[in-house]
Amino acid sequence: MSDVLNALSWYVLLAALSWLALPLAYRLLPALPERGYAFLRPLALLLWGYAFWLLSSFGLLANNAAGLLTALVLLAGLSVWALRSLPAGQLGAWLRGQRSQILATELVFALAFLFMLWLRASNPDIVNTEKPMELAFINAILQSPGMPPHDPWLSGYAISYYYFGYLMIAMLAKLLGISGVVAFNLGLASVFAMAAAAAYGLVFNLLAAYRPALVRTARWLAGLAPLLMLVMGNAEGLLEIMHARHWFWQTDAAGERSSAVWTWLDVKELVNRPTSEPRWQPRGFDSYWWWWRASRVINDRTFEGGEQELIDEFPAFSFVLGDLHPHVLSIPFVLLAVGAAHNVYLGGGERKRPWLGLQLEPSTLALAALVIGALAFVNIWDLPIYAIVFAGAYALRRAARAQDTHWRARVDDFVRAVLTVGVGGVLLFLPFFIGFTSQAGGFLPNLINPTRGTHFWIMFAPLLVPVLLWALWQWKQRGFSGLAKALMYGLGFVLALWLGSLALSWIYAQLLAGTPLGGAILSGIGAPDLSTLLAESLRRRVAAAGGWLTLIMLLGVLGGLLAKPHAEAKAKPQSQPTAGGFVVLLALVAALLVTAPEFIYLRDQFGTRMNTVFKFYYQAWLLWSVVAAFGISVLMLELRGAVRAAAAALLVLVLGAGFVYPVYGFADIASRPPERALTLDGSLYLPADARDAIAWLHGAEPGVLVEAVGGSYSAYARYATFTGLPGVMGWPGHEGQWRGGQVDYDRIGAIETLYATGDWVTASEILQRYNIRYIIVGDLERMSYPVNEGKFQARLPIVFQNSSVTIYAVPSR
Repeated sequence: MSDVLNALSWYVLLAALSWLALPLAYRLLPALPERGYAFLRPLALLLWGYAFWLLSSFGLLANNAAGLLTALVLLAGLSVWALRSLPAGQLGAWLRGQRSQILATELVFALAFLFMLWLRASNPDIVNTEKPMELAFINAILQSPGMPPHDPWLSGYAISYYYFGYLMIAMLAKLLGISGVVAFNLGLASVFAMAAAAAYGLVFNLLAAYRPALVRTARWLAGLAPLLMLVMGNAEGLLEIMHARHWFWQTDAAGERSSAVWTWLDVKELVNRPTSEPRWQPRGFDSYWWWWRASRVINDRTFEGGEQELIDEFPAFSFVLGDLHPHVLSIPFVLLAVGAAHNVYLGGGERKRPWLGLQLEPSTLALAALVIGALAFVNIWDLPIYAIVFAGAYALRRAARAQDTHWRARVDDFVRAVLTVGVGGVLLFLPFFIGFTSQAGGFLPNLINPTRGTHFWIMFAPLLVPVLLWALWQWKQRGFSGLAKALMYGLGFVLALWLGSLALSWIYAQLLAGTPLGGAILSGIGAPDLSTLLAESLRRRVAAAGGWLTLIMLLGVLGGLLAKPHAEAKAKPQSQPTAGGFVVLLALVAALLVTAPEFIYLRDQFGTRMNTVFKFYYQAWLLWSVVAAFGISVLMLELRGAVRAAAAALLVLVLGAGFVYPVYGFADIASRPPERALTLDGSLYLPADARDAIAWLHGAEPGVLVEAVGGSYSAYARYATFTGLPGVMGWPGHEGQWRGGQVDYDRIGAIETLYATGDWVTASEILQRYNIRYIIVGDLERMSYPVNEGKFQARLPIVFQNSSVTIYAVPSR
């Protein structure tokens, strides 16, 4: 099938799924102005994927077309139930009245899908970074007879990773008969498009709730949301151009260049003197990954002062890079979770009699628990974040509507909601959690690496400026009453977190001395003793004052706004919550996410706060982009005269700074040699002999294969990756991360022995131990080991051979 037909069939199937789920969204999200239409595709995929995964996990469905269609019939049955619960003709009448909104949403999806499809077709290679891992999971799911799928890089084991996103892509591919190397790029395009449509619909709902009379205007303004969330980058792109133009560099009498500005900014690589002539393109444009630096702006330091690079990725970087990692896969489903929370905030699913202690319909809670649980299965870090968003929305709704306005009642509402959807989500996906192994090893205090204000603003300025402008406008509407008090509360909160991190460090160093967790606080940091560590901690906090002052401002301004509706509810109980209250909730959750790694981080195999910053900052970007799009729209609607002109000028400047990155980044990725045709096949960069061998393995009887073992992010494990067949060992480092270090690393030596030994008895024992069916002997094997091929040639049949690759088959036992 050609790429055009593959893409068209993929698009049509997603559209069909969305219409199949329409009655469910209409029934379960009744308070949203557009009834959840923008979330139809992720909702349909989630429900279909859940039904198939659960039944397959219990052996009731096979991983084939019949199993997939059976799960689809179950989804259709749910939609029939939802449709029959509605008054006759209601859905049809709504559709006729919503033609414009439906067309606008479909246009956003189509444009986003075509854009990312073109980008991936221009640069389709599934190579470098995490792409081989992601393809290996998709192909392994396609090859597995049922759930859970086998681990393609550790034969005999199931995948120990959150693979639900890959499962949904593999389901589409299997039903359509599309190969994994094409499905990878189609999956990335559909994630981008689903996220664009969901972001558009989310901000439309917020604006329509804020000003119902301006629905037509909201339809246009909501187009900001996908641009800010998925296309705009951080301000590092602008710094690249400034550096390339030689701005702020001075040359002394000796001809040496120096710059106090770039030294102060301290962004790695940009502190180096420019080596080319001034130009309007970033460093090394078209020659190397200049755009990578934007995802590594924040620069921590070890105790001794050495550089300690972090990850501060954002969606535009993700789509320039082309990784299909869990934090990218989860974006549409995160927005679905936010949409479900917004529905509850607006009164959707509300009931008078409590159920499980909450005044919500069972179907509303079931949807929330399913979405929250699915988020853990797609990207496990998201579960607590969006359980908190949902519970916050419910508590705010109750604060406005309940007779009892005491803050303790709202805390009780919040806790009940968090536990209900959190525990419910875990129970719904219990088979996954039972088999999941995490590398997490508790929490550690962050004592020596506060984020500098400079780096924080480079990362978030394009979003923070509109968020703060809107928040300050909200305060102005209230005469700034209570703002000083709110800022003091922000200061107190940050100080409490700092003191808490100090107390935690003392507990680990003193009370847990001699334990792995207790020793990690000093040995992992490199401090000679606790007192020296605490003194250095204080020094660095003072030096990075810009960062924590920004956090105090954010927490105070946003926290104070969130407290205001509660105060108003005391004076006027059983009122409707303000439309902007939910937006403030999103902004405050994002502020808490960027605050948390300033004081605490999850301990993992990396030994730093890298992963915590990465995961929390990414979600903060998603939430703040929604708030920024809403805030800009409201400001342009409400402000007048010179104030409006000044705000518009400032917004143009900061948004322009953010859009420098995608202008150059996407152009760089889309550039290709004229002789290279557009294609969605991500395997064409492989040597022709390797591709032929992989094609033969795809048609062969499934079985364990063995190939050379190498490091992560390398060309090794290519046959397991591109076929999905289980390999004896893939990337050892990744397996260690997924399984908390509990991996049989003896396999590495056994594979080397298998290739190198001349003793057939030894080789045969290894073949039996790992139940090996296919032995790959290619360029990587000959380069990695002193291959003794004679023992294979004398005793095993050659089932495939070309000029550089030979595959031997071990007879089935």
